[in-house]
Amino acid sequence: MSERSGSTGGRKVRQGTVVSDRMERTVVVSVERLLAHPLYGKQVSRRKKYHAHDENGEYRVGDVVRIEETRPLSKRKRWRVLELIERPE
Repeated sequence: MSERSGSTGGRKVRQGTVVSDRMERTVVVSVERLLAHPLYGKQVSRRKKYHAHDENGEYRVGDVVRIEETRPLSKRKRWRVLELIERPE
């Protein structure tokens, strides 16, 4: 899937796991990406955390979600949750 395709209007889209849901209307999503080490070429994983807007407070720790870039909603919140992809049992 291309990052800039679909109905998101050219906004960046990421997929990650919810690691915190303790704030009101906000979840913290950890996104992992693979890249090649500059010298050795081995695949190295890098993680980054994003604060994402969760209007109804419906997402829980462990959920795999898709987030989308949006206008600044607060000091650190620039993403919103688009959809739930997978919920662990």
